[in-house]
Amino acid sequence: MKLASFNVENLFARPRVFHRGDWAKGKDVLQAYGRVSALLEAPEYTAPLARKIVAGLDDLGLSRSDQTRFVVLRQNRGRLVRRTAAGIELAAGGRADWVGWLELKLQLATEVCLQNTARVVSEINPDVIAVIEADNRPALKHFSDDFVPVAPGPSDGYRHVMLIDGNDDRGIDVGLMCRDGFPIADMASHVDDADSAGVVFSRDCAEFVVRTPARHNLLVLVNHFKSKGYGGQGSSDAKRRRQAQRVAEIYRQRRRQYPFIAVVGDLNDTPTSAPLAPLFDGTGLRDVSEHSAYLDDGIPGTWGRGYAAHKIDFILLSPALFDKVVAGGVFRAGVWDDRKIPRWEMFDTMTRPEEAASDHAAIWAEVRV
Repeated sequence: MKLASFNVENLFARPRVFHRGDWAKGKDVLQAYGRVSALLEAPEYTAPLARKIVAGLDDLGLSRSDQTRFVVLRQNRGRLVRRTAAGIELAAGGRADWVGWLELKLQLATEVCLQNTARVVSEINPDVIAVIEADNRPALKHFSDDFVPVAPGPSDGYRHVMLIDGNDDRGIDVGLMCRDGFPIADMASHVDDADSAGVVFSRDCAEFVVRTPARHNLLVLVNHFKSKGYGGQGSSDAKRRRQAQRVAEIYRQRRRQYPFIAVVGDLNDTPTSAPLAPLFDGTGLRDVSEHSAYLDDGIPGTWGRGYAAHKIDFILLSPALFDKVVAGGVFRAGVWDDRKIPRWEMFDTMTRPEEAASDHAAIWAEVRV
């Protein structure tokens, strides 16, 4: 069977701040968005807190209007702010005084982008594929039924499609698609897992038990760890380490029942980083890229330009499953390379960055089980 993992960067719509051409500006917006969203949950808006909220709203460009190019302030009941000639001030004294939230504006993906995303999936043609940053289950099912079968490549779509909404309010969830003959026999979510610092997973560590035609059970833990993009380097490092520790705990617990386990997804850090160390220290998990059957193209990274610091997408296998590997590799044709002399061959249907399938390469492993 062939197992793959692919960060598709949302299928049909994604927050506008993620648009590649706007990333320099978008990063600042995301930082302010995360900061102000957290402040708004306070039970009481004290004077010092109110000043921080007003300053954050100003950073988001919301001083004069409830909408900007990137963000919307929803005030569904009651009012958070009042605007006067002198500026903006809080009308609410705390979270109970109003119902609303900050919301990132979405931008629709182009038809060509969707077709190229489907082409990556079809050309790899995995039996089981973890999908990172999927919009929702209906969107993922629509993608499988209507885009993958008509894309170049042998895949005719996926019979079993599942996604559990996670903790991220931007619509970037993790899911799984399996072809006929590889049913999802069981699943579990960890959106509520918490430790002394709070909720652990930014999205989820979704568990899927896949039954193979040979009647083996494959447990796939699909992850999308905290990004380095905003929130402060120290806090994001600490969050990813907490996530890695929890995944390692889940893995150790499940090994008693499942010899074949794959921990997959976008972990947003490198194999030797301190945040990911709990996944590698003493677990026995092995990166498929370490296997002798892995097809090494000389480019270590899986994101962006493929530098070593960009190796952030993984297929980590339990010892019993690693021993069953017969092939593996990275599929880069759907990633845009902006260098004068590209390091990899791109789809001929990609003429500009916006038409790329993703800025993540898809990774895959073939195992004989």
